[in-house]
Amino acid sequence: MKQIRQFYRIIAINIILAKHGLDKVILSLPVFSPLRFLMYINPWNWFRQKDFSRGVAIRLALEQLGPIFVKFGQALSTRRDLLPDDIADQLVLLQDRVPPFSNKKAFHKIEEAYGKPLSELFREIDTHPIASASIAQVYGATLLDGRKAIVKVRRPGIRKLIKSDVALMYTIARIIERYWSDGKRLHPVDIVAEFEKTILDELDFMREAANASQLRRNFHESPIVYVPEIYWSYARENVIVMERIYGIPITDVEELKRQNFNIKKLAERGVEIFFTQVFRDSFFHADMHAGNIFVALDNKEDPQYISVDFGIMGSLSTNDQRYLAENFLAFFNRDYRRVAELHVESGWVAHDTRVEEFEADIRTVCEPFFEKPLSEISCAQMLMRLFQTGKRYNMEVQPQLILLQKTLFAIEGLGRQLYPDLDLWSTAKPFLQEWVGKQMGFSALFKKTRELAPYWLEKLPEMPMLIHDFLYFSKQHRMQNLKNIKTSHEKEANKKWFFIYGVAAGLFVCVLMRWFS
Repeated sequence: MKQIRQFYRIIAINIILAKHGLDKVILSLPVFSPLRFLMYINPWNWFRQKDFSRGVAIRLALEQLGPIFVKFGQALSTRRDLLPDDIADQLVLLQDRVPPFSNKKAFHKIEEAYGKPLSELFREIDTHPIASASIAQVYGATLLDGRKAIVKVRRPGIRKLIKSDVALMYTIARIIERYWSDGKRLHPVDIVAEFEKTILDELDFMREAANASQLRRNFHESPIVYVPEIYWSYARENVIVMERIYGIPITDVEELKRQNFNIKKLAERGVEIFFTQVFRDSFFHADMHAGNIFVALDNKEDPQYISVDFGIMGSLSTNDQRYLAENFLAFFNRDYRRVAELHVESGWVAHDTRVEEFEADIRTVCEPFFEKPLSEISCAQMLMRLFQTGKRYNMEVQPQLILLQKTLFAIEGLGRQLYPDLDLWSTAKPFLQEWVGKQMGFSALFKKTRELAPYWLEKLPEMPMLIHDFLYFSKQHRMQNLKNIKTSHEKEANKKWFFIYGVAAGLFVCVLMRWFS
Protein backbone atom coordinates (compact mmCIF):
# COMPACT_ATOMS: atom_id res chain seq x y z
CA MET A 1 0.00 0.00 0.00
CA LYS A 2 2.84 2.39 0.90
CA GLN A 3 4.59 1.73 -2.41
CA ILE A 4 1.34 2.32 -4.31
CA ARG A 5 0.84 5.69 -2.59
CA GLN A 6 4.41 6.69 -3.42
CA PHE A 7 3.93 5.64 -7.03
CA TYR A 8 0.83 7.82 -7.29
CA ARG A 9 2.73 10.72 -5.68
CA ILE A 10 5.52 10.43 -8.25
CA ILE A 11 2.93 10.50 -11.01
CA ALA A 12 1.28 13.54 -9.40
CA ILE A 13 4.64 15.36 -9.19
CA ASN A 14 5.34 14.70 -12.87
CA ILE A 15 1.84 15.82 -13.86
CA ILE A 16 2.29 19.11 -11.98
CA LEU A 17 5.67 19.69 -13.62
CA ALA A 18 4.21 18.97 -17.05
CA LYS A 19 1.14 21.13 -16.34
CA HIS A 20 3.35 24.17 -15.76
CA GLY A 21 5.54 23.51 -18.77
CA LEU A 22 8.57 22.44 -16.75
CA ASP A 23 8.95 19.35 -18.88
CA LYS A 24 10.53 21.68 -21.44
CA VAL A 25 13.11 22.86 -18.90
CA ILE A 26 13.94 19.35 -17.67
CA LEU A 27 14.05 17.76 -21.12
CA SER A 28 16.28 20.55 -22.41
CA LEU A 29 19.12 19.15 -20.29
CA PRO A 30 21.62 17.09 -22.35
CA VAL A 31 21.16 14.00 -20.20
CA PHE A 32 17.45 13.87 -21.15
CA SER A 33 17.89 14.62 -24.86
CA PRO A 34 16.69 11.10 -25.94
CA LEU A 35 13.35 11.80 -24.20
CA ARG A 36 12.58 15.19 -25.76
CA PHE A 37 9.83 13.67 -27.88
CA LEU A 38 7.74 13.56 -24.66
CA MET A 39 7.21 17.33 -24.92
CA TYR A 40 5.09 16.78 -28.02
CA ILE A 41 2.73 14.31 -26.32
CA ASN A 42 2.17 16.52 -23.26
CA PRO A 43 -1.53 17.58 -23.61
CA TRP A 44 -0.95 20.84 -21.69
CA ASN A 45 1.46 21.89 -24.44
CA TRP A 46 -1.36 21.53 -26.97
CA PHE A 47 -4.01 23.59 -25.20
CA ARG A 48 -2.07 25.95 -22.94
CA GLN A 49 -3.49 29.45 -23.45
CA LYS A 50 -0.44 31.20 -22.06
CA ASP A 51 3.15 30.16 -21.63
CA PHE A 52 4.52 31.29 -18.25
CA SER A 53 8.11 32.36 -17.91
CA ARG A 54 10.31 29.68 -16.37
CA GLY A 55 10.50 31.61 -13.07
CA VAL A 56 6.72 31.85 -12.74
CA ALA A 57 6.31 28.22 -13.81
CA ILE A 58 8.79 27.00 -11.18
CA ARG A 59 7.11 29.07 -8.44
CA LEU A 60 3.60 27.88 -9.32
CA ALA A 61 4.74 24.25 -9.50
CA LEU A 62 6.47 24.45 -6.10
CA GLU A 63 3.39 26.03 -4.55
CA GLN A 64 1.17 23.27 -5.90
CA LEU A 65 3.59 20.48 -4.91
CA GLY A 66 3.33 21.37 -1.22
CA PRO A 67 5.28 22.56 1.83
CA ILE A 68 8.45 20.51 1.39
CA PHE A 69 8.93 21.85 -2.13
CA VAL A 70 8.06 25.38 -0.98
CA LYS A 71 10.76 25.09 1.70
CA PHE A 72 13.22 24.05 -1.00
CA GLY A 73 12.27 27.09 -3.07
CA GLN A 74 12.62 29.37 -0.05
CA ALA A 75 16.15 28.13 0.57
CA LEU A 76 17.07 28.74 -3.08
CA SER A 77 15.54 32.23 -3.07
CA THR A 78 18.24 33.53 -0.71
CA ARG A 79 20.99 32.76 -3.23
CA ARG A 80 20.67 35.28 -6.05
CA ASP A 81 24.34 34.73 -6.86
CA LEU A 82 23.53 31.12 -7.80
CA LEU A 83 20.30 31.73 -9.75
CA PRO A 84 19.22 33.67 -12.84
CA ASP A 85 17.38 36.86 -11.87
CA ASP A 86 14.05 35.80 -13.40
CA ILE A 87 13.94 32.65 -11.22
CA ALA A 88 15.22 34.37 -8.05
CA ASP A 89 12.59 37.15 -8.37
CA GLN A 90 9.80 34.57 -8.45
CA LEU A 91 11.14 32.33 -5.68
CA VAL A 92 11.24 35.33 -3.31
CA LEU A 93 7.43 35.38 -3.60
CA LEU A 94 7.32 31.96 -1.89
CA GLN A 95 8.36 33.60 1.39
CA ASP A 96 4.90 34.82 2.40
CA ARG A 97 2.67 34.54 -0.66
CA VAL A 98 1.73 30.87 -0.64
CA PRO A 99 -1.99 30.64 -1.50
CA PRO A 100 -3.98 30.99 1.77
CA PHE A 101 -6.51 28.53 3.09
CA SER A 102 -9.97 29.75 4.08
CA ASN A 103 -10.62 31.93 7.14
CA LYS A 104 -13.42 29.57 8.10
CA LYS A 105 -10.96 26.68 8.49
CA ALA A 106 -8.39 28.86 10.25
CA PHE A 107 -10.84 30.33 12.78
CA HIS A 108 -12.33 26.89 13.43
CA LYS A 109 -8.83 25.57 14.25
CA ILE A 110 -8.22 28.49 16.63
CA GLU A 111 -11.51 27.99 18.47
CA GLU A 112 -10.92 24.23 18.61
CA ALA A 113 -7.44 24.74 20.11
CA TYR A 114 -8.72 26.95 22.96
CA GLY A 115 -12.21 25.56 23.37
CA LYS A 116 -13.65 29.09 23.22
CA PRO A 117 -15.21 31.37 20.58
CA LEU A 118 -12.98 34.06 19.06
CA SER A 119 -14.91 36.79 20.89
CA GLU A 120 -13.73 35.38 24.24
CA LEU A 121 -10.11 35.16 23.08
CA PHE A 122 -9.47 38.45 21.25
CA ARG A 123 -10.86 41.95 21.26
CA GLU A 124 -10.58 41.74 17.47
CA ILE A 125 -8.90 39.62 14.80
CA ASP A 126 -8.24 40.50 11.16
CA THR A 127 -10.44 38.95 8.49
CA HIS A 128 -7.53 38.73 6.04
CA PRO A 129 -4.24 36.95 6.80
CA ILE A 130 -1.07 39.04 7.09
CA ALA A 131 0.93 36.20 5.58
CA SER A 132 0.33 32.71 4.28
CA ALA A 133 3.34 30.41 4.39
CA SER A 134 3.94 26.75 3.65
CA ILE A 135 3.30 25.57 7.21
CA ALA A 136 0.96 28.15 8.71
CA GLN A 137 -1.17 31.25 8.21
CA VAL A 138 -0.79 34.46 10.24
CA TYR A 139 -3.46 36.95 11.36
CA GLY A 140 -3.21 40.27 13.14
CA ALA A 141 -5.18 40.52 16.39
CA THR A 142 -5.74 42.60 19.52
CA LEU A 143 -5.78 40.74 22.83
CA LEU A 144 -8.43 41.36 25.46
CA ASP A 145 -5.98 43.52 27.43
CA GLY A 146 -5.29 45.70 24.38
CA ARG A 147 -1.88 44.32 23.37
CA LYS A 148 -1.24 43.97 19.64
CA ALA A 149 -0.43 40.41 18.60
CA ILE A 150 -0.19 38.01 15.70
CA VAL A 151 -1.97 34.64 15.66
CA LYS A 152 -0.25 31.84 13.78
CA VAL A 153 -2.36 28.77 12.94
CA ARG A 154 -1.10 25.58 11.33
CA ARG A 155 -2.45 24.48 7.95
CA PRO A 156 -5.06 21.69 8.17
CA GLY A 157 -3.81 18.27 7.04
CA ILE A 158 -0.23 19.47 6.68
CA ARG A 159 1.31 16.75 8.89
CA LYS A 160 -0.14 13.92 6.78
CA LEU A 161 1.07 15.52 3.54
CA ILE A 162 4.57 16.08 4.91
CA LYS A 163 4.87 12.51 6.17
CA SER A 164 3.82 11.23 2.75
CA ASP A 165 6.43 13.34 0.95
CA VAL A 166 9.14 12.45 3.47
CA ALA A 167 8.41 8.74 2.93
CA LEU A 168 8.91 9.32 -0.79
CA MET A 169 12.19 11.14 -0.08
CA TYR A 170 13.39 8.17 1.98
CA THR A 171 12.67 5.83 -0.94
CA ILE A 172 14.60 8.05 -3.35
CA ALA A 173 17.46 8.42 -0.83
CA ARG A 174 17.77 4.64 -0.40
CA ILE A 175 17.89 4.18 -4.17
CA ILE A 176 20.61 6.85 -4.43
CA GLU A 177 22.59 5.27 -1.59
CA ARG A 178 22.35 1.81 -3.12
CA TYR A 179 22.88 2.46 -6.82
CA TRP A 180 24.82 5.72 -7.13
CA SER A 181 28.61 5.56 -6.76
CA ASP A 182 28.66 8.58 -4.41
CA GLY A 183 25.58 7.49 -2.50
CA LYS A 184 27.24 6.19 0.64
CA ARG A 185 29.59 9.18 0.89
CA LEU A 186 26.73 11.68 0.67
CA HIS A 187 24.58 9.92 3.33
CA PRO A 188 21.26 10.75 1.62
CA VAL A 189 19.21 8.72 4.12
CA ASP A 190 20.83 10.56 7.04
CA ILE A 191 20.16 13.88 5.32
CA VAL A 192 16.48 13.01 4.83
CA ALA A 193 16.29 11.93 8.48
CA GLU A 194 17.73 15.29 9.55
CA PHE A 195 15.26 17.10 7.29
CA GLU A 196 12.36 15.02 8.64
CA LYS A 197 13.26 15.86 12.22
CA THR A 198 13.59 19.54 11.35
CA ILE A 199 10.29 19.90 9.52
CA LEU A 200 8.30 17.81 12.03
CA ASP A 201 9.72 19.96 14.83
CA GLU A 202 8.56 23.00 12.87
CA LEU A 203 4.98 21.68 13.02
CA ASP A 204 5.02 21.80 16.84
CA PHE A 205 4.23 25.38 17.83
CA MET A 206 4.96 24.70 21.51
CA ARG A 207 8.53 23.96 20.45
CA GLU A 208 8.60 27.15 18.39
CA ALA A 209 7.41 29.15 21.40
CA ALA A 210 10.19 27.66 23.52
CA ASN A 211 12.76 28.42 20.79
CA ALA A 212 11.61 32.04 20.61
CA SER A 213 11.82 32.44 24.39
CA GLN A 214 15.37 31.06 24.46
CA LEU A 215 16.50 33.29 21.61
CA ARG A 216 14.86 36.29 23.29
CA ARG A 217 16.86 35.57 26.48
CA ASN A 218 20.08 35.19 24.49
CA PHE A 219 19.62 38.67 22.97
CA HIS A 220 17.93 40.41 25.90
CA GLU A 221 18.31 44.18 25.44
CA SER A 222 20.63 43.59 22.48
CA PRO A 223 21.06 46.57 20.12
CA ILE A 224 21.54 44.32 17.09
CA VAL A 225 18.47 42.04 17.12
CA TYR A 226 15.03 42.00 18.71
CA VAL A 227 12.93 38.86 19.31
CA PRO A 228 9.18 39.32 19.96
CA GLU A 229 7.62 38.13 23.21
CA ILE A 230 5.64 34.88 23.31
CA TYR A 231 2.24 35.03 25.04
CA TRP A 232 2.46 31.67 26.78
CA SER A 233 -1.15 31.54 27.97
CA TYR A 234 -2.13 31.30 24.30
CA ALA A 235 0.51 28.74 23.26
CA ARG A 236 -0.86 25.51 21.82
CA GLU A 237 0.56 22.69 19.68
CA ASN A 238 -1.05 24.06 16.48
CA VAL A 239 -1.69 27.74 17.38
CA ILE A 240 0.74 30.32 18.72
CA VAL A 241 0.24 33.98 19.70
CA MET A 242 3.09 36.46 20.06
CA GLU A 243 3.87 40.16 20.19
CA ARG A 244 3.23 41.97 16.92
CA ILE A 245 6.27 43.74 15.50
CA TYR A 246 6.50 46.57 12.99
CA GLY A 247 9.42 46.96 10.61
CA ILE A 248 10.64 47.10 7.04
CA PRO A 249 11.22 43.76 5.27
CA ILE A 250 14.95 43.17 4.82
CA THR A 251 14.44 42.70 1.07
CA ASP A 252 12.97 46.20 0.61
CA VAL A 253 16.39 47.73 0.04
CA GLU A 254 14.99 50.74 -1.81
CA GLU A 255 12.81 51.70 1.16
CA LEU A 256 15.71 51.23 3.57
CA LYS A 257 17.85 53.53 1.43
CA ARG A 258 15.03 56.06 1.07
CA GLN A 259 14.76 56.28 4.86
CA ASN A 260 18.56 56.66 5.14
CA PHE A 261 19.33 53.49 7.06
CA ASN A 262 23.03 52.65 7.45
CA ILE A 263 23.02 49.84 4.88
CA LYS A 264 26.67 48.84 5.32
CA LYS A 265 26.28 48.47 9.08
CA LEU A 266 23.03 46.57 8.58
CA ALA A 267 24.76 44.03 6.30
CA GLU A 268 27.69 43.61 8.71
CA ARG A 269 25.34 43.14 11.66
CA GLY A 270 23.64 40.27 9.86
CA VAL A 271 26.99 38.47 9.76
CA GLU A 272 27.64 39.36 13.43
CA ILE A 273 24.25 37.96 14.47
CA PHE A 274 24.94 34.69 12.66
CA PHE A 275 28.36 34.10 14.21
CA THR A 276 27.13 35.17 17.66
CA GLN A 277 24.31 32.64 17.57
CA VAL A 278 26.51 29.84 16.24
CA PHE A 279 29.63 30.27 18.38
CA ARG A 280 28.55 32.16 21.50
CA ASP A 281 25.20 30.46 22.06
CA SER A 282 25.32 27.33 19.86
CA PHE A 283 21.64 28.09 19.15
CA PHE A 284 20.92 29.71 15.82
CA HIS A 285 17.92 30.71 13.73
CA ALA A 286 18.11 28.28 10.80
CA ASP A 287 15.28 29.65 8.64
CA MET A 288 16.57 33.14 7.93
CA HIS A 289 14.93 33.74 4.58
CA ALA A 290 13.72 37.21 3.64
CA GLY A 291 10.16 36.71 4.92
CA ASN A 292 11.44 36.14 8.46
CA ILE A 293 13.68 39.21 8.84
CA PHE A 294 12.69 42.84 9.36
CA VAL A 295 14.45 46.06 10.29
CA ALA A 296 13.20 48.12 13.26
CA LEU A 297 11.98 51.61 12.38
CA ASP A 298 13.38 53.68 15.23
CA ASN A 299 17.20 53.79 14.83
CA LYS A 300 18.44 54.32 11.29
CA GLU A 301 22.15 54.93 11.98
CA ASP A 302 22.42 52.04 14.44
CA PRO A 303 19.92 49.61 12.82
CA GLN A 304 18.39 46.68 14.65
CA TYR A 305 17.12 43.45 13.12
CA ILE A 306 13.82 41.83 14.11
CA SER A 307 13.51 38.05 13.75
CA VAL A 308 10.28 36.06 13.46
CA ASP A 309 9.34 32.42 12.84
CA PHE A 310 11.39 30.20 15.15
CA GLY A 311 10.27 26.75 14.01
CA ILE A 312 13.71 25.73 12.69
CA MET A 313 16.64 26.23 15.04
CA GLY A 314 20.08 24.66 14.90
CA SER A 315 22.79 23.82 17.40
CA LEU A 316 26.30 22.37 17.29
CA SER A 317 28.43 20.28 19.60
CA THR A 318 31.48 21.89 21.21
CA ASN A 319 33.77 19.86 18.95
CA ASP A 320 31.92 20.97 15.81
CA GLN A 321 32.06 24.59 16.98
CA ARG A 322 35.82 24.40 17.55
CA TYR A 323 36.58 22.67 14.26
CA LEU A 324 34.40 25.13 12.33
CA ALA A 325 35.93 28.19 14.00
CA GLU A 326 39.46 26.93 13.35
CA ASN A 327 38.53 26.07 9.75
CA PHE A 328 37.16 29.57 9.15
CA LEU A 329 40.25 31.20 10.65
CA ALA A 330 42.57 28.96 8.65
CA PHE A 331 40.71 29.94 5.48
CA PHE A 332 40.91 33.63 6.36
CA ASN A 333 44.68 33.27 6.96
CA ARG A 334 45.13 31.10 3.84
CA ASP A 335 46.60 28.37 6.03
CA TYR A 336 45.50 25.55 3.75
CA ARG A 337 47.60 22.93 5.51
CA ARG A 338 45.72 23.58 8.75
CA VAL A 339 42.42 23.28 6.86
CA ALA A 340 43.51 19.88 5.55
CA GLU A 341 44.69 18.75 9.01
CA LEU A 342 41.40 19.81 10.62
CA HIS A 343 39.41 17.80 8.10
CA VAL A 344 41.47 14.72 8.91
CA GLU A 345 41.36 15.30 12.69
CA SER A 346 37.58 15.74 12.68
CA GLY A 347 37.05 12.58 10.62
CA TRP A 348 35.40 14.49 7.76
CA VAL A 349 37.87 12.79 5.39
CA ALA A 350 39.59 9.41 5.69
CA HIS A 351 42.34 9.24 8.33
CA ASP A 352 44.83 7.85 5.81
CA THR A 353 44.44 10.95 3.60
CA ARG A 354 47.77 12.42 2.52
CA VAL A 355 47.64 15.89 4.04
CA GLU A 356 50.11 17.35 1.52
CA GLU A 357 47.94 16.35 -1.46
CA PHE A 358 44.74 17.55 0.20
CA GLU A 359 46.42 20.86 1.09
CA ALA A 360 47.47 21.38 -2.54
CA ASP A 361 43.96 20.72 -3.82
CA ILE A 362 42.40 23.10 -1.27
CA ARG A 363 44.90 25.81 -2.26
CA THR A 364 43.96 25.31 -5.92
CA VAL A 365 40.29 25.88 -5.08
CA CYS A 366 40.62 28.78 -2.63
CA GLU A 367 43.47 30.90 -3.93
CA PRO A 368 41.63 32.21 -7.03
CA PHE A 369 38.78 33.41 -4.82
CA PHE A 370 41.06 35.52 -2.65
CA GLU A 371 42.51 37.21 -5.69
CA LYS A 372 39.08 38.57 -6.65
CA PRO A 373 37.56 41.84 -5.40
CA LEU A 374 35.63 41.38 -2.16
CA SER A 375 32.32 41.96 -3.91
CA GLU A 376 32.95 38.93 -6.15
CA ILE A 377 33.99 36.42 -3.46
CA SER A 378 31.15 33.95 -2.84
CA CYS A 379 31.41 31.73 0.21
CA ALA A 380 28.72 29.49 -1.30
CA GLN A 381 30.59 28.94 -4.54
CA MET A 382 33.85 28.30 -2.69
CA LEU A 383 32.19 25.71 -0.44
CA MET A 384 30.65 24.00 -3.46
CA ARG A 385 34.09 23.77 -5.09
CA LEU A 386 35.55 22.41 -1.85
CA PHE A 387 32.87 19.73 -1.67
CA GLN A 388 33.77 18.70 -5.21
CA THR A 389 37.44 18.55 -4.20
CA GLY A 390 36.61 16.55 -1.07
CA LYS A 391 34.94 13.95 -3.25
CA ARG A 392 38.42 12.75 -4.27
CA TYR A 393 39.18 12.06 -0.61
CA ASN A 394 35.83 10.44 0.24
CA MET A 395 34.81 13.48 2.27
CA GLU A 396 31.53 12.59 3.96
CA VAL A 397 28.54 14.93 4.20
CA GLN A 398 27.94 16.00 7.81
CA PRO A 399 24.15 16.00 8.34
CA GLN A 400 24.46 18.06 11.55
CA LEU A 401 26.07 20.88 9.53
CA ILE A 402 23.45 21.10 6.78
CA LEU A 403 21.33 23.68 8.64
CA LEU A 404 24.45 25.71 9.36
CA GLN A 405 25.51 25.69 5.71
CA LYS A 406 22.01 26.67 4.60
CA THR A 407 21.92 29.55 7.11
CA LEU A 408 25.38 30.80 6.16
CA PHE A 409 24.39 30.83 2.49
CA ALA A 410 21.21 32.77 3.35
CA ILE A 411 23.10 35.33 5.45
CA GLU A 412 25.69 35.86 2.75
CA GLY A 413 22.99 36.20 0.09
CA LEU A 414 20.97 38.73 2.11
CA GLY A 415 24.10 40.65 3.09
CA ARG A 416 25.23 40.95 -0.52
CA GLN A 417 21.73 42.01 -1.55
CA LEU A 418 21.90 44.84 0.99
CA TYR A 419 25.51 45.82 0.41
CA PRO A 420 27.23 44.22 -2.62
CA ASP A 421 30.72 45.06 -1.30
CA LEU A 422 30.12 43.27 1.99
CA ASP A 423 33.41 41.81 3.28
CA LEU A 424 32.25 38.64 4.96
CA TRP A 425 35.82 37.71 5.84
CA SER A 426 36.95 40.84 7.69
CA THR A 427 33.58 41.12 9.45
CA ALA A 428 33.75 37.58 10.81
CA LYS A 429 37.49 37.19 11.45
CA PRO A 430 37.83 39.35 14.64
CA PHE A 431 34.80 37.63 16.16
CA LEU A 432 36.19 34.16 15.48
CA GLN A 433 39.66 35.06 16.74
CA GLU A 434 38.16 36.29 20.00
CA TRP A 435 36.00 33.18 20.34
CA VAL A 436 38.86 30.74 19.70
CA GLY A 437 41.03 32.68 22.17
CA LYS A 438 38.36 32.33 24.85
CA GLN A 439 37.86 28.63 24.15
CA MET A 440 41.53 27.65 24.10
CA GLY A 441 43.29 30.17 26.33
CA PHE A 442 43.81 30.54 30.09
CA SER A 443 40.39 32.15 30.48
CA ALA A 444 38.78 28.99 29.06
CA LEU A 445 40.81 26.83 31.48
CA PHE A 446 39.78 29.02 34.41
CA LYS A 447 36.12 28.98 33.34
CA LYS A 448 36.10 25.19 32.98
CA THR A 449 37.81 24.76 36.35
CA ARG A 450 35.26 27.07 38.00
CA GLU A 451 32.38 25.14 36.43
CA LEU A 452 33.74 21.77 37.60
CA ALA A 453 34.85 22.90 41.07
CA PRO A 454 31.48 22.14 42.78
CA TYR A 455 31.50 18.63 41.33
CA TRP A 456 35.09 18.04 42.46
CA LEU A 457 34.27 19.28 45.96
CA GLU A 458 31.27 16.95 46.08
CA LYS A 459 33.47 13.99 45.16
CA LEU A 460 36.40 15.01 47.40
CA PRO A 461 35.32 12.92 50.47
CA GLU A 462 35.14 9.83 48.25
CA MET A 463 38.61 10.31 46.78
CA PRO A 464 40.64 8.33 49.41
CA MET A 465 38.48 5.24 48.96
CA LEU A 466 38.46 5.64 45.16
CA ILE A 467 42.27 5.91 45.16
CA HIS A 468 42.54 2.86 47.46
CA ASP A 469 40.23 0.81 45.22
CA PHE A 470 42.10 1.88 42.11
CA LEU A 471 45.49 0.95 43.58
CA TYR A 472 44.16 -2.33 45.02
CA PHE A 473 42.58 -3.50 41.76
CA SER A 474 45.63 -2.30 39.81
CA LYS A 475 47.83 -4.39 42.09
CA GLN A 476 45.55 -7.43 41.72
CA HIS A 477 45.50 -6.96 37.98
CA ARG A 478 49.30 -6.60 37.86
CA MET A 479 49.80 -9.73 40.00
CA GLN A 480 47.42 -11.69 37.80
CA ASN A 481 49.33 -10.53 34.74
CA LEU A 482 52.63 -11.59 36.33
CA LYS A 483 51.13 -14.95 37.20
CA ASN A 484 49.88 -15.37 33.63
CA ILE A 485 53.32 -14.42 32.31
CA LYS A 486 55.00 -16.91 34.68
CA THR A 487 52.62 -19.67 33.64
CA SER A 488 53.24 -18.84 29.99
CA HIS A 489 57.00 -18.93 30.52
CA GLU A 490 56.73 -22.26 32.32
CA LYS A 491 54.74 -23.70 29.44
CA GLU A 492 57.32 -22.46 26.97
CA ALA A 493 60.13 -23.90 29.12
CA ASN A 494 58.34 -27.24 29.35
CA LYS A 495 57.92 -27.29 25.59
CA LYS A 496 61.67 -26.56 25.19
CA TRP A 497 62.77 -29.33 27.56
CA PHE A 498 60.28 -31.74 26.04
CA PHE A 499 61.89 -31.06 22.66
CA ILE A 500 65.40 -31.54 24.07
CA TYR A 501 64.42 -34.77 25.84
CA GLY A 502 62.81 -36.04 22.63
CA VAL A 503 65.90 -35.34 20.56
CA ALA A 504 68.16 -36.98 23.19
CA ALA A 505 65.94 -40.06 23.40
CA GLY A 506 65.98 -40.36 19.64
CA LEU A 507 69.79 -40.19 19.55
CA PHE A 508 70.03 -42.75 22.38
CA VAL A 509 67.82 -45.21 20.49
CA CYS A 510 69.92 -44.76 17.35
CA VAL A 511 73.14 -45.46 19.32
CA LEU A 512 71.68 -48.65 20.86
CA MET A 513 70.55 -49.93 17.49
CA ARG A 514 73.95 -49.24 16.03
CA TRP A 515 75.67 -50.97 19.02
CA PHE A 516 73.67 -54.21 18.72
CA SER A 517 73.73 -54.40 14.93
